[in-house]
Amino acid sequence: MEYSSFGPEDTLKIARELGQKVHAGDVICLIGDLGVGKTLFSKGIAEGLGIEENVSSPTFTIVQEYNDGRLPLYHFDVYRIEDPEEMEEVGFNDMIYGEGVCLIEWADMILDILPEHYINIRIEKDLKKGFDYRRIIIEKN
Repeated sequence: MEYSSFGPEDTLKIARELGQKVHAGDVICLIGDLGVGKTLFSKGIAEGLGIEENVSSPTFTIVQEYNDGRLPLYHFDVYRIEDPEEMEEVGFNDMIYGEGVCLIEWADMILDILPEHYINIRIEKDLKKGFDYRRIIIEKN
């Protein structure tokens, strides 16, 4: 599916709707350049899960866990990972095959260790359509 977002509210709405539909064990991979809205999309997913806690990018902690929604959310930011094997140190396998939803920003950096099936989300800018415009492509792998 392909969506057009003309501003942050559109992006949140698209992500919120997806968050309402996800199931335990789902892995959501966010891919896009710096500043395209990956963390904003993550906030929308969390809202869709009923998480009221403020969601921010776990860039330096690698993973942030949220448990106050209908399912646990494991929010990863792997931008600073140099070797995918580092993910073992944060309990990646326990979370990825657990009962929650895993959301991974910069997932293209750890493709080798992702499970066989996941939801791939690419967020792209198109400045010809405006500064706030984002093309959001959601595909199941």
